[in-house]
Amino acid sequence: MTRHECGGVFVFIGADADTGWVPAEIARDKNSYVLTGDDVVKARRWSDDRDPFLLESSMPGIFACGDVRLSPIKRVAAAVGEGSMAIAFVHQYLAHADAKDQRQARR
Repeated sequence: MTRHECGGVFVFIGADADTGWVPAEIARDKNSYVLTGDDVVKARRWSDDRDPFLLESSMPGIFACGDVRLSPIKRVAAAVGEGSMAIAFVHQYLAHADAKDQRQARR
């Protein structure tokens, strides 16, 4: 065994998307990363009457964050930030869905 002095250790587990469990209805790229936001629109996989939120998958109301999502940034801090953003988007999605239901009920 060899010991080396170091100022810190950064663990990089991998950048391969492990999305085999994700339903086929959720759009992914050729490397199995989940498409979100504008990437869903560019892939022509968005069917709702509004634009998708930044972290929203091709299924309205389903969000992805971290390494599973197609993104050039593969860092823990980015994943944590995206996770907190996803919660905010869920609230916006629910508010939009509630407003849509109210509009339809008035008709």
